Amino acid sequence: MVAPFKVLNVAEKNDAAKNIAEIMSGGHSNRREGLSRFNKIYEYQYMVQGTQANMVMTSVSGHLLNMEFPEQFRKWWSCHPVQLFDLPVEKGVKEENMMNIKKSLEKEVRGCKLLIIWTDCDREGENIGMEVVTVCRAINRGIKVLRAKFSEITRPSIERAMRTLGQINENVSAAVDCRMELDLRIGAAFTRFQTMRLQKMFPNNLSDKLISYGSCQFPTMGFVVERYKAIENF
Repeated sequence: MVAPFKVLNVAEKNDAAKNIAEIMSGGHSNRREGLSRFNKIYEYQYMVQGTQANMVMTSVSGHLLNMEFPEQFRKWWSCHPVQLFDLPVEKGVKEENMMNIKKSLEKEVRGCKLLIIWTDCDREGENIGMEVVTVCRAINRGIKVLRAKFSEITRPSIERAMRTLGQINENVSAAVDCRMELDLRIGAAFTRFQTMRLQKMFPNNLSDKLISYGSCQFPTMGFVVERYKAIENF
């Protein structure tokens, strides 16, 4: 007897997974609980590249993995702030619900022959898709991965996406990883440096204050101050 062709589908959010499953199943998908109470699992039959498949549709909740420094360097006095520009970084799961989503993916991908990524078709979506691929391939090393490209969750768009399944863009995902790493290194190094420095200079005023720095936060603050001054001087 030929084993059923099982396909794992992963969307970026539960609502997207639910609506895509509703369209693909013609309103006849079966819902069951996953290990995360926020991310359901939908099962239905669908023809995939000429083969009848048992489809399993589920989701993540945005980014599954976070970029962090190794545990021994996360305390403020564990190293000089300058070292944070050269220390290794790692991507892992931090939040409890994300760990449940990861475990759910690891469970569902067993026995699957194909993984279809249904995350949003932008840079962040490509990176989230690669996070899903990383988690799934750690369990099912030989699984084939395809990317669904769609601009809206409507029947024509979803059906077109299934007819034109392609490859996930690892270069776009790597660009997001680069931006995330820069944000982490710059934010952590400057926040630690200026907080410790200014606390020492102004102990009476700043001894218990965090002086935060972020590559987006800092220029945004400049825009706010600029606007405030424009209103005050109107």
